Amino acid sequence: MDLTTSYLGLALKSPVVASASPLNRHLDNLLRLQDCGAGAVILPSIFEEQIEREQEMLDALIDHGADSFSEALSYFPAQTAYAYDTDQHLALVENAAASLAIPVIASLNGTTATGWVDYARDIEHAGAAAIELNIFFIPSDMTESGRDVEARYIDVVRAVSSTVKIPVSVKIGPYFSSPGHMAGELVEAGAKGLVMFNRFYEPDIDPATLSVRPDIQLSNPYEMRLPLLWIGVLAGRTPASLAATTGVESSEDVVKYLLAGADVVMTTSSLLRNGIDHMRVLVDGLGDWLSARGLDSPADIRGKMSHANVDNPEAYERANYIKVLQTFDGA
Repeated sequence: MDLTTSYLGLALKSPVVASASPLNRHLDNLLRLQDCGAGAVILPSIFEEQIEREQEMLDALIDHGADSFSEALSYFPAQTAYAYDTDQHLALVENAAASLAIPVIASLNGTTATGWVDYARDIEHAGAAAIELNIFFIPSDMTESGRDVEARYIDVVRAVSSTVKIPVSVKIGPYFSSPGHMAGELVEAGAKGLVMFNRFYEPDIDPATLSVRPDIQLSNPYEMRLPLLWIGVLAGRTPASLAATTGVESSEDVVKYLLAGADVVMTTSSLLRNGIDHMRVLVDGLGDWLSARGLDSPADIRGKMSHANVDNPEAYERANYIKVLQTFDGA
């Protein structure tokens, strides 16, 4: 079975990708994911705040010693003593790129156009095959308009994609007023791929301690519906590669996303829940599903159930909403 596919112009041996997670911090785990059939791996994000914090500490040390004797410079702490060592992250990129035969994609997480540009260039030089921009921004400023928020995304993508030569994808959320139009603007700004969708981790409230606390829940298949909808709508209508993420637990979930039109299907929660070897279950399951139907590759099903290809495109639209409500039997 030939499971090869193309994503961001990169050749992948399968359309199943291990998205960013704590598992991907370790080279041994990355090698295991490759052995289990992963088409590519995405390294854990480095956050804009971490880069800024390291630079602030370095600037403070330099300013403090500006009026001192030159011998005082020897008292500066090694970079490994900083709150975060970006060199360690770049070393992971470099080692993974040198050790793996599959594409290594680096992830940058932040909110501003200026926060990533220099580090994106460093990542490219370290050997990353592509960069995934994970733009996590909560517009809590009530004076900021929706258009302002969209402009922030567009500025980030334009700044990074114009800085590096490797392809740049952008991981976005579903909360734009017109996701299809926004997708077009991101592609025009330089994005070669769209990853749909980012899961914005909302805080929880502890009524016992009256505190707001972070709470991470692994995704489940019920969360597939929204990205499935928009991938189905965008498939065949954008030159960008489409990556599906969220809710992938089984090989059947992989098949669904491919039918909707995804070029690749990413998973994190299923690997955290079931272990690295679950990657093999997903990849082999996809191959078995195709073989059982006499199909030769994922290309044979990709986009077959997209908005542009289904006999009844209204199933993606308001008509389906009305039908569901009218036919639901809650008994």
